[in-house]
Amino acid sequence: MFQVDEWLIYTLISSVLYGVWGFCSKMAANYITPKSALGYEAIGFSALALFVMTGEKLTLNSDIRGVIYATLVGVTGAVASLFLFIALSKGNVSIIIPITALYPIITIIMAYFILKEPITFRQSIGLMLALAAVVLCADVK
Repeated sequence: MFQVDEWLIYTLISSVLYGVWGFCSKMAANYITPKSALGYEAIGFSALALFVMTGEKLTLNSDIRGVIYATLVGVTGAVASLFLFIALSKGNVSIIIPITALYPIITIIMAYFILKEPITFRQSIGLMLALAAVVLCADVK
């Protein structure tokens, strides 16, 4: 019988939602300024976070490392979103979103050097192809 791991289901749902997110980001950039789009994105995010947190007892963990990293997630995500909205206000969503979707390259490189996670030969080829995709999509000369 065919069995799908739970993580894969969540991953596929996340991918679909990121696809909708990219499209909605372009639509927002078509009608409002990047700074305004970032503000409304923050409102949407905050509203969802409050909704999710009301379903369970709110407890804040106190391990400072986790707090710092979680805060960095918010800051880097917000700054990335601002730059994304700026890019989308100036270019085509069909090129910009696929290039930004290659962000795992940075994650993989950081995981290799900082967390000492191995990269197989096959994965290295994939990374090289992803970098080639950026060059091809962006029409870099």
